[in-house]
Amino acid sequence: YASAEVTEHMMHIILGLIGLITVAYVWIWRMRSAAEMTQELAGVAGDVMAAARRLGFRRKLNLHPAESVEEPKLAVGGLAAAFLELGGLPTAEQQDAMMTALQKHLDLRLKDAEETLILGRWLVGESGGAVPAISRLSRRLVKLDRAGSLTPLMAVLNDVALAGRGGISHRQREALEEIATAYRVK
Repeated sequence: YASAEVTEHMMHIILGLIGLITVAYVWIWRMRSAAEMTQELAGVAGDVMAAARRLGFRRKLNLHPAESVEEPKLAVGGLAAAFLELGGLPTAEQQDAMMTALQKHLDLRLKDAEETLILGRWLVGESGGAVPAISRLSRRLVKLDRAGSLTPLMAVLNDVALAGRGGISHRQREALEEIATAYRVK
């Protein structure tokens, strides 16, 4: 009986050690994942800051970031990003079409178009999503450049829509109506 009790006691100790090792492994794995996510977020923040610096974007105190936009091309980039998002999960083809459209209709080099989209996506996030971003950025674009920005904006949005899956979505149609309202076009 004494041998069986010792063996049983040893099994409890071994199982306890296995449990501790498992908990330690899971804890270490979660800490590594958190560290990787933090590095990834820092990288995204660095990309946004670098794009902002290069494009001359400066956030004004006590103003929403969309109201700090001074360059019409940046507002168009944000509107294009929001418009694409309204169509659902974008395909690689749609993202490529948006990049090409920005280059073509806004006369941007590839690097400038990429940075415009980085900052544009950030503006969409800061606006609380695509729907509020459409409203904020279209109003801001009208204030910045009432006459000259509608044609390139619509050309970019048209190219994005043509790359879509069978036309534009209901939400994208509503976004176009919002833009038309901001420009007082109907």
